[in-house]
Order: sequence, then structure tokens, then C-alpha cells
Amino acid sequence: MKKNKEQKRQRRKLHIKKKLSGTSSIPRIFIFKSNKYFYAGLANDESSKVLMSMVCKKKEKEILKMAKKFATDFKKKKYESGVFDRSGYKYHGLIASFADELRKNGVKI
Repeated sequence: MKKNKEQKRQRRKLHIKKKLSGTSSIPRIFIFKSNKYFYAGLANDESSKVLMSMVCKKKEKEILKMAKKFATDFKKKKYESGVFDRSGYKYHGLIASFADELRKNGVKI
């Protein structure tokens, strides 16, 4: 049986998710891509709460701006490092540029 793109991503997502989780001291930074938008958020898996979330259009310039704002808000919440959850997406393109911009702005991933 052939698997489509979404089924493969869901399988990768499960393999990634079982190895990492966010805590109150080191939250999980998660992402999601739709056809139009790019979503990023911060989650504490111990209490099952989303601490912060952001949305922007799926263009690289806007994603870099969002990453800078995400990093400043991350620091305002007094966190130093986080666990990066790529949600089954391959680490390239928009995902890699978002993560690299977070690192440039002082977030330890």
C-alpha cells in the first residue's frame, strides 16, 4: 500500500514526539505549516498547556520577523532553552530558517 505525503509526515511525527517533551523549565517549541500560514508555539507537556503561539503568512521574510518576535517573547517568559519539535517536517527550508533565526536571537535549541 502506497503512503501519501501526510501519512509519512504523521509517522515521522510520532517517532519524534515519543523522544521529546516539554517541561516547565524547558518547554517544547512546535511548528505547523498549512498552505497559506506558518504557525509556531510554545508548550508545556507536563501540564498540557500551550504557553504562547504565533501565526504569519508562509513567506520567508515574514517567518524571520516572527522568529525574532518569538525569541523576544520567549525571553520575556524567562526561559533560556527549549526543545524544538519539527512536527514530522523535514529540517530544511522554512523550518530550518525559523530554527536558525531563533538560535541567532539567543534561544538555545
